Amino acid sequence: MRDCGGCGGDVRWRGAGGGGAGRARGMADCGRSLENLGYGLVETDGSVTLTAEAVAAASAAWVWVPDNATIVETDEYTIFRMPDYFEFQLFVNAFRPAGPLDAAVDRVLDRVRAFGLPEVRWPVRLEDPAGLAAALEARGGQVEEVLDVLACDLTGGRPTLPPADADVTVRWATDFETARDGAAVGAAAFGGTMPPDDRIAVNAGRDAATVAADEGGLLVAYVIGAPAGTGGVTMADGVARLWGGAVVPALRGLGVYRAVLDARLTYAVTHGAAMALVRGTADTSGPILRRAGFTAFGHEPHYILPL
Repeated sequence: MRDCGGCGGDVRWRGAGGGGAGRARGMADCGRSLENLGYGLVETDGSVTLTAEAVAAASAAWVWVPDNATIVETDEYTIFRMPDYFEFQLFVNAFRPAGPLDAAVDRVLDRVRAFGLPEVRWPVRLEDPAGLAAALEARGGQVEEVLDVLACDLTGGRPTLPPADADVTVRWATDFETARDGAAVGAAAFGGTMPPDDRIAVNAGRDAATVAADEGGLLVAYVIGAPAGTGGVTMADGVARLWGGAVVPALRGLGVYRAVLDARLTYAVTHGAAMALVRGTADTSGPILRRAGFTAFGHEPHYILPL
C-alpha cells in the first residue's frame, strides 16, 4: 500500500478506493463492548485517557471480510484473493500459528502459491507472534509501508481541527454518482483501477443502508465541484473505525483530509463513540492524525513477499 504523498491515508483495507464491499467482524459479532471487556477508559489525575490494552483489543477486533473476494480460511490463517481491480490481489488477513512459527509460515506460503500469482501482501499486526517479521524477511519479504495504530479519546467530544484552506464540501457515498467519485479518488490515491459499475452500485446501496442505520459509511469530499478526497467511518461498540482516507494528488495541501477527518469525528461523537481508531500510514496520515489529537499505540509493517 503506497502512501498518499503527504496527504494522509488511513485504511479499512484499501483497494480501488475501498471498492470491495464487505462486513467488519469483531466485537459486535460476540456482543462485547470495550466496557465489559474490562478495558477502555481510565481516570488519571482527573483526566480520561485510553489504555494500551483497550486500543490493542479494539485493533484486534477490527477484521474486514470482503464479500467479493475468494476467502481461504483455516484454524491457522485467513487469505484473501482480491478482485483484479484492487491494488493487490493476495493478502494474508490473519495468522494464528499452531506449533513452530517457521513451519506455520511455510504452510501459509505453500497455500498462497497455489493461486499462481507473483506476490502476497502480509501485515504484521500488534497481536501477531514475536518473530513473524524476521520470518517474513528471511523468506525475501520487504516492507512496503508501515501503518501506525492510532486512537483518540472521544469521551470529551471531538478535537477541534483547523478549517480547510479551500472550500470543501463533504457528502455520503449513498448514491451511484458519489460512490463512483469516491472510487475514482481511491484509485488515484492508492493505485488499482476503477471497480465495475455493478460493484459501485452495490457499494452505494450498502452505504445508504448503513448510514441510515447509524453504522457509518464512506464520505466523499469535493473542492469546486471536483472529487478531492474520501474517508470512511464504521461504528462498532463505542469505537469509530476510520478507514479509506485519501486525497487526490492535485488537491493535496488544501486541508481536504482534515475536513473529511472532522466530518468523521463529528459523526462518531454524535453516535456515541468513546474512541476513534485508525491505521494510518506512518509518514503521511500519521503526523496529521497526531496533530489532530490521536496517539500512536504501535506500528504494523506490511510486507510484500515474492512467490
